[in-house]
Amino acid sequence: MELSQYEDMRRIIDRLPITESERRCVRHLVIRKQSPSVRDELVGSELPFCRQLESVVLTGVPDTSDKTIVRLAKDSPTLQGLDLTGCRYVSDVGIMELVAKSPPLQWLQLSGVLLTDPAVSAIAKTFSKLVELELCDEPLLTAISVRDIWSYSRKLRTLMLARCPLLTDKAFPSAFNHTESSSSEKPLPHRPSTWLDELPPLILHHTAENLRVLDLSYCVKITDEAIEGVVVHAPRIQTLALAGCANLTDRAVKSISKLGEHLGSLTLAHVSLVTDNAIVRLARSCTKLGSIDLAFCRQLTDMSVFELAGLEHLHRLILVRVHKLTDNAVYFLADHTPSLERLHLSYCDRISLKSLHHLMRNNDRLQHLTATGVPAARRTGVSRFSDPPPEALDPDQKAVFRVFSGKNVEALRKFLDKEKERRQQAEARNIPFVARSDDSMDLY
Repeated sequence: MELSQYEDMRRIIDRLPITESERRCVRHLVIRKQSPSVRDELVGSELPFCRQLESVVLTGVPDTSDKTIVRLAKDSPTLQGLDLTGCRYVSDVGIMELVAKSPPLQWLQLSGVLLTDPAVSAIAKTFSKLVELELCDEPLLTAISVRDIWSYSRKLRTLMLARCPLLTDKAFPSAFNHTESSSSEKPLPHRPSTWLDELPPLILHHTAENLRVLDLSYCVKITDEAIEGVVVHAPRIQTLALAGCANLTDRAVKSISKLGEHLGSLTLAHVSLVTDNAIVRLARSCTKLGSIDLAFCRQLTDMSVFELAGLEHLHRLILVRVHKLTDNAVYFLADHTPSLERLHLSYCDRISLKSLHHLMRNNDRLQHLTATGVPAARRTGVSRFSDPPPEALDPDQKAVFRVFSGKNVEALRKFLDKEKERRQQAEARNIPFVARSDDSMDLY
């Protein structure tokens, strides 16, 4: 058997094994594309014959059931990775059977699987080799099980907990060493509103040195205290997502700044309480930042952009609906950030086409520019360089859609170059300038 044929049988994508040789050789079964020919019962019937599986992805089989997971746990003792994202019919029953068989799992993706605390706690206490754990979109998850993740899953590099609405600060390590107060006066005891509030602070005597990626987006109950504890406990985070955590303030960003050169990507979209003071401190402390999302941070001004523009590695900047931005910010980016590749300025209605033109002329690496809802971008001739709007948008949204990517960025720049030249010629001849949509250099 040729090596290429053997490799094809080792990794089977978007279908089930067909021959006995494939069943015997397959190591990685990846089904991401939904197909009528690949359903839960068919997958379950094949698993007993695939005894060497090391990784299984079933995101393309949304009707995957506990029965299939029970079979997988029984017949795959060498399983190292499992992705069940979106498999909403899998429950604690299947996961607890997986825990009982305890294969050597290293990565586990369970976003959208309706789990409760006992199952997640069991995962944390059983699979000590886990380096990646995804538990997004878990409406029943509370601080009880997440505390076990911090306590037992010490090798994690990636932890995803986005859109877990019940998580509070009690789910995260405390930044403080809660010893008895030296004060002679003791404050009145706090009256907890729920039993979760009665949990003591999570005091850990180890650090999560390996954690590099943490996603807490839209965990709406967490506050600055949670972020403070996370940074103290996991000082080497490289990617941090906090979109939609509306209770966070400048104090949280101050804590994040302590990550220093480790931090490479930060998402603060919809964290509307953040101000320029925090972003200035962040830019001066985290000098290796390459991507930052500040969409809907409405208090920010040009000052934040001036500081971010000095970041040597900045390649992606999102400033959607930051209404206080002016052309000064765009000019500064054009002159000081040659590394910029993606810039999102949608609904920043003070931005002019002249500043965007200057940006495109100065930034050779710019590959993606969004200016949806920017009045200046609705000017004659500009829309033909925009990517086509998604069909899901209504007519009004399609009318203002302006996204320029790839070769269209260069084509728009050349169009504006010609227009600038025509304007200069018109001024030199004292002829009224009229904006047009074509590429002709004629003044009339």
